[in-house]
Amino acid sequence: MASAPFIELSGALVQAMGQRLDAAKPSPEGLILRTGDGFLYAFLEDPNQISLETVERLFDPHGFSKPAHVVVLTPGHLPLAISEDLVHRGGTLVEGPRFTELARQLGLEAMLGEEPHAPPREARRLLPSAQVLDEIMHRARTWLDWGVPALSLRFFRQAADLKPGFLPARVGVGRSLLALGLVADADRTFGEILKVRPDDLEARLGKAAVFGARSQPKQEVEMYRRLLAEDQARSEVRVHLVAALVDLKDWTGARVEIEALLARAPEQPQLRFLHSVALMHAGHTGLADEEREEARRLGLTYEQEVTLCQHLGLPPPPRPEPSPVPGASPTPPARRRPPRTAAPRKRPKARARLRAGAARSPVRRPARSRPAGRKRNPAGRKRK
Repeated sequence: MASAPFIELSGALVQAMGQRLDAAKPSPEGLILRTGDGFLYAFLEDPNQISLETVERLFDPHGFSKPAHVVVLTPGHLPLAISEDLVHRGGTLVEGPRFTELARQLGLEAMLGEEPHAPPREARRLLPSAQVLDEIMHRARTWLDWGVPALSLRFFRQAADLKPGFLPARVGVGRSLLALGLVADADRTFGEILKVRPDDLEARLGKAAVFGARSQPKQEVEMYRRLLAEDQARSEVRVHLVAALVDLKDWTGARVEIEALLARAPEQPQLRFLHSVALMHAGHTGLADEEREEARRLGLTYEQEVTLCQHLGLPPPPRPEPSPVPGASPTPPARRRPPRTAAPRKRPKARARLRAGAARSPVRRPARSRPAGRKRNPAGRKRK
C-alpha cells in the first residue's frame, strides 16, 4: 500500500490543480482519481510494484467508465517496457524530476522536504489575481512545450475558469486537446473562439491544424497560404506551412518557404537543417552537406539533429567524437627503454663517489697524523 505522506501529497496536487473529481479510490500502488472531463489520474508511489497488468487495469478500470485519457504520476522511474506500453496505449507519464517539478510549481516544496521558493520580483509587481493567472499560464505553456498536453490542458482550463473569456487560455485548451488526439473537442473549442473573434490568428492556426489531424493536409496548406496572403510578415504562419509541406513530402514548396524564413532569421539552426534536407531532395548534395555543417556550427545539438532525423524518416547522424578538454595537457609519450646492447650511461663523478661510499664498509678509518708544528683550529673551522 502507498504511504500516508504520498497519499497526502497526491491529494494536495489534485487540489492545487483545481481538478473537479468524479470519483477516487485507493489502489495497492497508490491513488486513482477520475475527473469531470473524463481523465484518469493515477498516483503511483513505488515503480517496482507496477506491472503491465497495472497499466492494463488503468485503461479499463473496475468501477470506472473507460477514461478519455490516462495520466500516470510517480516520483520514481517506471521500467522501460512498462512506460513504452503506457505511451503506446495513448497515456501520459509524469515521472521522476518532472513529478518533483510539478509539486514545486504548485508550491508544495515543503511536502517534498524542500524550502519554499520566494516568487520572482516581476511577479510581486502584479495584482494578486493577475499574478495567479500569470503563474497558471506559465505552468500551462511549460508543460505544453515539454510535450505533456494532459497537464497543460489542466492548467489552461484552470486559467479559463479563473478568468472566463480569456482567449489565450481557451486557445491553449484547444492546442492541448489537439495534441492529445481529441480532434473533435479541439475543433469545437477553436470554433467557439472564432465566433467571438473571427480574426484571432491563433484560433485560425488551430483550425488549420485540425485539417492536418484529420488527414486533410491539402486543406491545411491552403488555409496557411490564405493567412499568408493577408500578411506576408507572419513568420509563425510560415513555420506551420513548412511543417505541413514537409508532412506532404513537398520539398520543392518547403524549400521556398524555408528560404523566406532564413531571409529573416539566417542564424536559426533548425531552419538551416531543414534547408539542407530540402537541398538534398533537390539533388544538391554538396550544398546540403555545407548547410548541415552550418546548422551544427550555429548550435544544432546532436540530440536535436537525431530528433529531426527521426521525424523526417532520415538515418541518424554518426555520433561525434568527444572533443579534448580545453587546457588539458596531451598524454606524454611512453618512455623507451634503451636496448641492451647500448653503452651504459655515464654518471657524474660526484654521484659515482656517493654510490661507491655507500657500498663501502661502515668501519671508520683511523685518523691521519698531522705534521708537527701545525695547530688544530679549536672552532673547527677551516683556515683561510
